[in-house]
Amino acid sequence: MKKQLIECVPNFSEGRDLSIIKQITDVIESVPGVKLLDVDPGKATNRTVVTFVGEPAPVVEAAFLAIKKAAELIDMRTHKGEHPRMGATDVCPLVPVSNISMEETAQFARQLAERVGRELPIPIYCYENAATRPERRNLASVRAGEYEGLPDKLSRPEWKPDFGPAQFNAKAGATAIGARDFLVAYNINLNTTSERRANSIAFDVREKGRVKRIGDPINGEVVLDEKGEPVREPGALKAVKAIGWFIEEYGIAQISMNLTNISVTPLHVAFEACCQSAESRGMRVTGSELVGLVPLKVLLDAGKFFLQKQRRSAGVSEEEVIKIAVRSLGLDELAPFDPKKKVIEYLLADSDVARLVSMDLRSFSNETASESVAPGGGSISAYVGALGVSLATMVANLSSHKRQWDDRWEEFSGWAEKGQQLKDDLLRLVDEDTNAFNGILEAFRLPKSSDEEKAARKEAIQQATKFAIEVPFRVMRISYDAFELIQSMVEKGNPNSITDAGVGALCARAAIHGAFMNVKINLKGFKDAAFAESILSQANEIVARADEWELRIRQYIHQEIEK
Repeated sequence: MKKQLIECVPNFSEGRDLSIIKQITDVIESVPGVKLLDVDPGKATNRTVVTFVGEPAPVVEAAFLAIKKAAELIDMRTHKGEHPRMGATDVCPLVPVSNISMEETAQFARQLAERVGRELPIPIYCYENAATRPERRNLASVRAGEYEGLPDKLSRPEWKPDFGPAQFNAKAGATAIGARDFLVAYNINLNTTSERRANSIAFDVREKGRVKRIGDPINGEVVLDEKGEPVREPGALKAVKAIGWFIEEYGIAQISMNLTNISVTPLHVAFEACCQSAESRGMRVTGSELVGLVPLKVLLDAGKFFLQKQRRSAGVSEEEVIKIAVRSLGLDELAPFDPKKKVIEYLLADSDVARLVSMDLRSFSNETASESVAPGGGSISAYVGALGVSLATMVANLSSHKRQWDDRWEEFSGWAEKGQQLKDDLLRLVDEDTNAFNGILEAFRLPKSSDEEKAARKEAIQQATKFAIEVPFRVMRISYDAFELIQSMVEKGNPNSITDAGVGALCARAAIHGAFMNVKINLKGFKDAAFAESILSQANEIVARADEWELRIRQYIHQEIEK
């Protein structure tokens, strides 16, 4: 199962005393499973923006500890700064990064808000997607009046906090906790040094557009509405803020953008809009620049978009999709672009968790042949399944490029994308099977001196065994799912590669039988009879159907060869 990841970006009302910030970030880093990504203090604003990421539960725990520590160390009675603020922890947004919805993220934000309000004497307001009422969605509305206005604000029924006391906390102030979309800071490079011309493109694409004028678009009279306010001509892109500027360091003009909702306007859509606007104004986009970090999905979506524009299969490896994105967006024009340093999921990757799949073929084979008991048959079954589906995926990609089949590239691209997903799922299980085996060993090593320890050890062994059953069972299911792809490539794919897909069928069947042996041996001695019966019944059915499917595919291939 893929990890759910969320980002937390708390803003603390201290940007000058770095020892205070260090104490706050120390408690964040004390939580296992949380990775501190960035600490950005500002002297003029007297404010520090901290960014950390992890799975939801550890992130919520780290956020609580950080808010608690900030309340201990920061005294709002003496705070001065240029940025609007109302508390020691001014705002604390949670941001969905991968495999989690905004709704789920908002639930975690409210969970954090409830705990802070219950355990700390701090008034808490929920904003953006975690807001409890429409008028509190906008952060500016929640923070109106700032710290100095809190005593009056808290006395009004309409501004009763969502959580915590409706009483003024002179030292800590109040905190806004919310859930918002991921914000991407993104710059587009132009083949001009003119800031004015860069601004013209920015006005074309940004959501608020430009002020409407009569006649001359620059110097013409401003059109006003019935209230005397300037009328605006909206730009092409929603959820985009943009401005043009000249960067002396690079000697070029750029369009500097904030993409405030990448679900509404993805990165590649913003890039394409700037390309079209620049071309219409006699300029060219030469590349672009990502400021800060992005979720993996941003680059994968971009890479697949450009592959589809080329009428090429998008069912290639993750690494290749990202290469296409980097080249197409020109992300390496101004400086080398390293996805491992820019993609949040890659920064969080634990090399120990994916130790086997990161090996070369010889090292993996040597490790398997060593005196170590793992990796064993379960990991090899998962790997054999990955190889099988990889062969079928190869046939899909070759078919998408076959001459005279240009009108079928989307059909084969769809199959190849499915194959890549199945392959990646099986590769994850290569290491997960070894981790499951190690989990059983660790459970057996637990102390057993007292009755309590014996009971805890027994339960740990059962839970570890259950996981060791579920992992190879997932190998069986995913390998079985590969048969639909394999058969389609045998019957509809490039006929020159029919035997490649056939070998894929043999691999998938071997993976299923190998994983089935692991399921059965781990079921021995497992106490949950209902679970064991259900798993065994499903596994037997998968084996029987896989055998039938592989036989049909093999017979079909031999018939085609002998024609």
